[in-house]
Amino acid sequence: MRDFICLNCGQRLSFENSLCLNCQSPLGFWLESRSIQVLDDKGRAEVDGVLLERCVNTKVAQCNWLVKWTGNPELCQSCELTRTRPGDDDPEALVVFGQAETAKRRLVLELTELGLPIENRDENPTTGLAFDLLSSAQRNVITGHASGVITLDLAEGDDVHREQMRVELDEPYRTVLGHFRHEIGHYYQLVLITDNRRPQFEELFGNPDDDYQAALDRHYKEGAPEGWRKNYVSSYATMHPAEDFAETFAHYLHIRDTLDTAAAFAMAPSGTTLDSVPPGDVGFDRIIDEWLPLTWALNQINRSMGHPDLYPFVLPAPVLEKIRFVHNLVAPVG
Repeated sequence: MRDFICLNCGQRLSFENSLCLNCQSPLGFWLESRSIQVLDDKGRAEVDGVLLERCVNTKVAQCNWLVKWTGNPELCQSCELTRTRPGDDDPEALVVFGQAETAKRRLVLELTELGLPIENRDENPTTGLAFDLLSSAQRNVITGHASGVITLDLAEGDDVHREQMRVELDEPYRTVLGHFRHEIGHYYQLVLITDNRRPQFEELFGNPDDDYQAALDRHYKEGAPEGWRKNYVSSYATMHPAEDFAETFAHYLHIRDTLDTAAAFAMAPSGTTLDSVPPGDVGFDRIIDEWLPLTWALNQINRSMGHPDLYPFVLPAPVLEKIRFVHNLVAPVG
């Protein structure tokens, strides 16, 4: 994540800011230039001759992104991917919905910066990307992915519920952004694992056509196999090849975004930003050379504050090879 500043007064900003707390200027994020713009008294900004205004979801989704001004209400590139949300008669769920949309915007920005393709359901009605963000308080909602549709139980936005689930499932890490990154991994398995890439996928992860329900039942009955940490990034990754890939893809996104942020604040070399890492193995080796010492330092800082490790994972050689495979999918040579 980049280091943003207010173009009116120079105050440092967060990606989520819709208002500069120093000069009180209204703000909006413009995806095409990856910048936060100051809005005029009509709520508009002009960038490279293009007139912009806020996404129509400013209130309901807590959205601070900008869209091209057309004279009609428009959704930004992130909000237009949401297919289903809580109704206006469920104010508690709407609050959490806005928080989930904030995490989704961070996801969409990273995918865009990595140059990953995003097709919505209008462009591809069969497997295009869409999000159903619903609360299990009023219906049965299961977080997951099916043919491009990502469903998130908004109860994951509740800190108490999420922590209870993390402890119950013996997970070292559980966040809304983490859920999005995992589920988007399933989407990109559909998009990126073409026939010519499938042999290497199967060599590293296994056969994605293995019976999923049988694997799910086995995992929740027997748990992860003994010694799983030697070959998998998480116990959940042991369940099925598709879950192994999704977990690996999520960790690749964790690594790239965190390194990008560290570079923005001079905690990592400038050559580790999302737009500067070389493609192929050379780029991946550089990522890992910087990632391992960075996470060691960040984990020690967290411990100094009495918090759990920021990145509570070990990356043995087989896991690194899986992440390398993802990097070469995202940033292929030639």
